[in-house]
Amino acid sequence: MLEVLEISRKTYYQYRNAEDKDYYDYVLIKEIFEENKRTYGYRRVCEGIKVKYGITFNHKKVARIMKKYGLKPEYIKRIRPNYNQKRIQENVKPNLVNRKFNTNRENQIWVTDITYLIFNNKRLYLSTILDLYDRKVIAYRISKFNNNQLVIDTLNEAIAKRKDVHGTIIHSDQGFQYTSNEYKAICESNGIQISMSRKGTPIDDSPMESFHGILKKETLYNNDIKNIKEYQALVEDWIEFYNTKRLKNRKKYKTSS
Repeated sequence: MLEVLEISRKTYYQYRNAEDKDYYDYVLIKEIFEENKRTYGYRRVCEGIKVKYGITFNHKKVARIMKKYGLKPEYIKRIRPNYNQKRIQENVKPNLVNRKFNTNRENQIWVTDITYLIFNNKRLYLSTILDLYDRKVIAYRISKFNNNQLVIDTLNEAIAKRKDVHGTIIHSDQGFQYTSNEYKAICESNGIQISMSRKGTPIDDSPMESFHGILKKETLYNNDIKNIKEYQALVEDWIEFYNTKRLKNRKKYKTSS
């Protein structure tokens, strides 16, 4: 299993003994679930893990973990279109940041959001996670779809890069992606505290608002773009430039009184 997860024995047992012992089992389960177009129930996921990795999982355990992380086959979601609505409201979290955006160490506060990339009536969605310590992009994903998977992939990438994230606060708005059970479970499994801004209060998310504003100003509004693919490539190049060469404005953000 350690070879499958590409982690050391020490890391594996560190997390097995942490708050949530299901996280690395979830990683395997989710891999099989995603590879099969999110159509497998728990029994087929068990079979898939055994066929691919030779690992036998108890089907009741897989069912429990899939329910916990919100891994439900797409056809069931279509049959029950309002299934997640109540859970979304229950997963709304208080604002732990309260506009105090200035930090003194890495992985203290992350901020995240989704923005549109629109050109000639075509649209992409950019999901980004920034570390407020150095204002650098930890992880980002661009997708044609504004869905939970976009945010989950960005979050998992950030966790994989930073690894030691226990105690980190991640701040977002109250979008449906950030109140999903899977997002909540991944954060809790890794000791990440969820913080959310108040509804209709953009200033609570000012670092991300500022970042996305600069990105669009220096890409879309500063270049002769011919199509949406060029726009995406330009954004990807710009993020690399932003992280490695662009001078950061170390301004002090306004804080709450």
